[in-house]
Amino acid sequence: MDMQKITAGIDIGSITAKAVLLKGDQILGTRVQFTGYSSKRAGRDVLDGLLLESGVPFDHLECIVSTGYGRNAVDFAHKAITEITCHGAGAWFVNPETRFVIDVGGQDSKVIRLDQSGKVVDFAMNDKCAAGTGRFLEVMARALEVDLDDFGELSLSGEPAKISSICTVFAESEVISLIARGETRENIIAGIHDSAAARISAMARRVGVALPVMMTGGVAKNRGMLMALEKKLDAPIQVSEYAQVNGALGAAILAGRM
Repeated sequence: MDMQKITAGIDIGSITAKAVLLKGDQILGTRVQFTGYSSKRAGRDVLDGLLLESGVPFDHLECIVSTGYGRNAVDFAHKAITEITCHGAGAWFVNPETRFVIDVGGQDSKVIRLDQSGKVVDFAMNDKCAAGTGRFLEVMARALEVDLDDFGELSLSGEPAKISSICTVFAESEVISLIARGETRENIIAGIHDSAAARISAMARRVGVALPVMMTGGVAKNRGMLMALEKKLDAPIQVSEYAQVNGALGAAILAGRM
C-alpha cells in the first residue's frame, strides 16, 4: 500500500451511507448520513461532506471503491466490491488477530471467517429476511414506542421474554400480545435481542466460529444485542470505534491496494 496515496471508501447501506478517507494506514476522516431515496446521490453527498470536513480536494483522491447494497449506483467509483470482502478487510485492519466478523446491517446480517492474512475463507449471509437485522429492531422499537437508541440499555435490566417467531411480521404480533399481557418493556426487548442473536449465532456456527470475533455495523452499538450474541456464542466479541463505518474502511483499504 502506497503510504502517501489518499483513497476513499463509500458504503451505501439501506439505511445509512458511510465514507472513509485513508492515507496509507492513517484514517483521515469518517462520515455517516442517511441514505435516503437515491443511492447515487447519497454516495456523492457523503463523500463531498467528508472531503469538505477533512480539507481534501476531490482531485487528490487516487482511488475510490464503493461497497454495500447500493455500491453499483456510485458511478464515480473506480471499482465496486462486495460487502463481505470489505468488512473482512476493515475488521482485519483494525485488529489483524480478527478471525471472525459478524456484521449486522439495516437489511441483512453477515458472518465472515478470515484466515491469518485477513482473506475471507467462508461466509454466510441472511439477505432474504429482515429478522435479526437493524430493520427488525427498528420495527420492534416502533411497536414498543421506545427510541431505538435506548434499546440496548433497557434490555440489560430485563429477563428475555419468549419470542418464538423468526419472521419480523409475526414477531411484531408476538410483541403486541406480550404488551397486552402486561409484560415489561425491558423483558420484551431482552427477548427481541435473544431471538435475533439466536438466528445470527446459528448462521455463525454453520460457517464455523473462530476467535477472536469482531462485530461490525450500526447494530454493534447496541450493548444488549452484543451481550445476547456473546451469550449465544459463549465468546467475547470486540467492537471497534469504527464499527459502523467498517465496510467503507475496508473499501478504502482495498482502494489503496490498486
